[in-house]
Amino acid sequence: MARQPRIHLPGLPLHIVQRGHNRQACFFAVGDYLRYLHWLGEALRATRIKLHAYVLMTNHVHLLLTPQDASAVPLAMISLGRRYVQSVNKRYARTGTLWDSRYHASIVCSDSHLLACQRYIELNPVRAGMVCEPAQYRWSSFRCNALGKSDKLISAHPTYGELGRSDAARRREYRQLFERGHDATVAAEIRLAVNQNQPLGPMSFQVAISDLAGSDRRVRPRGRPRVSRDLPKFDDAQAPDGP
Repeated sequence: MARQPRIHLPGLPLHIVQRGHNRQACFFAVGDYLRYLHWLGEALRATRIKLHAYVLMTNHVHLLLTPQDASAVPLAMISLGRRYVQSVNKRYARTGTLWDSRYHASIVCSDSHLLACQRYIELNPVRAGMVCEPAQYRWSSFRCNALGKSDKLISAHPTYGELGRSDAARRREYRQLFERGHDATVAAEIRLAVNQNQPLGPMSFQVAISDLAGSDRRVRPRGRPRVSRDLPKFDDAQAPDGP
């Protein structure tokens, strides 16, 4: 199935993936990660977008965010990308593009899939074999969401807030999500949705987004006929991460 145009809606979480051009590296040194995070923070503040989770990998980036204004998302991504690429090109005496021309984006159902997607994002370094535990990776939101380390970029989503009555309780419940075994099926569903720029959620959610968008926004599995089924709730989902 051809990739659908991206759709952004105000107040709905969005899983964004941006890859390096031809899947080549986009971060080369510690300073690169720091500068990217700095300009990400500036873009978030300028557009009033709330960021819930992120991971910066060597050749791609995952962001889970919620915009107040749907039009703010491409503006933030363009501003962030332009400033970061200019910095990299100047620092390493290079020219040309750094990112793929278009980022991928998937609207996420906050009721059933937000925490599964958040876990998927923060497990990326583990899935890639870079670390054994997500807490060992510096360039992600896991230490903030699971361990309480200060990260000014992160704004907890209300679904995360429902995990417990106190910060300690929420972090404890969140860590337990990572103690479960990997579920390759859930990871494949998340990856397929974002690669197609389609919603991530049960069929009822996909149909509702289709009605809002005025076009069919249901995820189409590759290589086999459409099977109508719902994804598991986040508390049953064990969402391993992948590139």
